[in-house]
Amino acid sequence: MSRRPGNPSRRFGENGGGLFSSSKYKSSPILSIALIVVGALFLIAYMYKGPGGFGRLDSVSRVEEIKRQCKFLSFMQINRMFISYDYFLLGGLHLNDCWVQSSDLFKNPCSCSAPKGDYLCSGEVQRAIPILQQAYGDSMHKVLHVGPDTCYVVSKLLKEDEAEAWGLEPYDIEDADSNCKALIRRGNVRVADIKFPLPYRPKSFSLVIVSDALDYLSPRYLNKTLPDLARVSADGIVIFTGFPSNNQKAKVADVSKFGRAAKMRSSSWWTRFFAQNNLEENEAASKKFGQASTKSSYVPSCQIYHLKSLH
Repeated sequence: MSRRPGNPSRRFGENGGGLFSSSKYKSSPILSIALIVVGALFLIAYMYKGPGGFGRLDSVSRVEEIKRQCKFLSFMQINRMFISYDYFLLGGLHLNDCWVQSSDLFKNPCSCSAPKGDYLCSGEVQRAIPILQQAYGDSMHKVLHVGPDTCYVVSKLLKEDEAEAWGLEPYDIEDADSNCKALIRRGNVRVADIKFPLPYRPKSFSLVIVSDALDYLSPRYLNKTLPDLARVSADGIVIFTGFPSNNQKAKVADVSKFGRAAKMRSSSWWTRFFAQNNLEENEAASKKFGQASTKSSYVPSCQIYHLKSLH
């Protein structure tokens, strides 16, 4: 008895080989690609938001913003093959308060963390340490930091190779943590009122970095304090100070601690002040710092001034 041939068209459809029978499997990759494209475009637009590229954050929202961006990057990690081209062109991603290198982004997109402390520019110093190292070289091996949250800055500096770091806290450290207390016991950090002559000999340090502290001083005390900071440095002084747009209502606790509210001054004000006190810009260091910042896509959230030491 001859065998009746089966219906080839029926067999083809039942086996899932028909043109339309596999459409549900083909639509899924198309949808994924579309989502990847939209997600990548959103990421690029998000990175370049606001005037001047990356948006600046105030001291209140910076930590929450980093957490939000890290969550977004964790989601985008699944689309790494698509966005890798754009992100390698950038050399990494700038997350406002931290920089994720290209080699680290997809290993752990949230490996960066917000600088420690409660003061905007002291946190900015922690971010700027790699840039300062490129600009000042060996001068970063013996550094004095002056300002609130100096324990955090000194701890960060001491982690660098062959670095010696000291800190001067202008105000009482009532709520110091165990790490800060250890630095005080070892003599790396001390408390001193910067309105009076600093307890150091001339050129005691290669570089002096001051952040936030000058914003709480009136011009009367600035006239004495800033030249004194330049006196104890051998290779220069770096000032981190807030932008006028960062002026906020003073907290009651801050006023009672510092004696006055912070005053964020404009660049033109600082330029006049430096000239009146015979403080010259360190043009060589400023140029190197600018070049290193551009190369690393570093965008500071504070004003930064480079001054020469007093000899």
